[in-house]
Amino acid sequence: NRVNLGVWGVSKMFQQQSFGSVGTHNPMKDFEVQQPPDDSISKIAFSPNANYLIASSWDNNVRCWEVQDSGTTIPKAQQTHSAPVLDCCWHADGTKVLTASCDKTCKLWDLQSNQAIDIAQHDAPIKSVHWVQAPSYSCAVTGSWDKTLKFWDTRTPSPVLTLQLPERCYCMDVMYPMAIVGTASRGLVVYQLENTPSEFKRIESPLKYQHRCISIFRDKQNQPTGFALGSIEGRVAIQYINPPNPTKDNFTFKCHRSNVTQAGQTQDIFPVNDIAFHPSHGTLATVGSDGRFSFWDKDARTKLKTSEAMEQPITSCAFNFNGNIFAYSVSYDWSKGHEHYNPQKKNYIFMRQVTEEMKAKAKKR
Repeated sequence: NRVNLGVWGVSKMFQQQSFGSVGTHNPMKDFEVQQPPDDSISKIAFSPNANYLIASSWDNNVRCWEVQDSGTTIPKAQQTHSAPVLDCCWHADGTKVLTASCDKTCKLWDLQSNQAIDIAQHDAPIKSVHWVQAPSYSCAVTGSWDKTLKFWDTRTPSPVLTLQLPERCYCMDVMYPMAIVGTASRGLVVYQLENTPSEFKRIESPLKYQHRCISIFRDKQNQPTGFALGSIEGRVAIQYINPPNPTKDNFTFKCHRSNVTQAGQTQDIFPVNDIAFHPSHGTLATVGSDGRFSFWDKDARTKLKTSEAMEQPITSCAFNFNGNIFAYSVSYDWSKGHEHYNPQKKNYIFMRQVTEEMKAKAKKR
């Protein structure tokens, strides 16, 4: 009996310019999520069928908010691990949440009862968790620094399948019937998930630096067809799994770098921390340690928008289920080490209405 929260209507929403305080911490005048985490935010994710938002954090907690049509947020519940939480995702039914932690466990959190149970165990911290919703089965999949990918039936304590990774799991995405894992030493492994999940192929990395984030995109028939891969060196690769013309279809682009305005000036290059594809337009958002988000049209190979710089890096981003809302988390990502950590700076999650901003621009005739 889950409450239907409705959808952020374009007409109703943002009748006021912004919600919450406006200042240097909120240069885009976006809606501010109330009671954000107390430490760096590792992941944010929207429910697949309603306007609820979750966030995992290095403060060991996972939080859930209800997002109202007005843009206001209501903190609803939270759960705790015994170590930092590196990832979180939604169960396909939108009533449960999966959380992956440095305590080497993954929990399944039932939002209606507010109870969480351990469903997965690794020999090292769990970096990524996803829910697989297949026609013939459903399960959780976890990727760990113990160099394994494990599939879990949430009712049994042992994995139903364990696959060895070439290295530690650094990033992962799942879109049935495809999964892809980016590992340490720039490894890329594609898996097929039909019937029994298995390795499909290994891909030589198109990027020369450490993998940071990965996101699968769909074709016109709504099937997974490729992925965007971000690295610590301000660059994103667009790769198709089976491209008709690999040298023409696959490409990389630079992003999250400082503007060089004069000869001899040094350019600052920042990690790409997260990538998200719009659910209907197929355009994408990237966020980086430069504290900016950018929107891109991969098909036209053009940039649609870049934000002003936040006071701290942007660590994660997400679109809601219908693509009206774009959320992004602002907190220190430790990319410059402990000497740049400022405990006085707060963590924030912002939301903006992006129905028009994410549309691909019409081609000039």
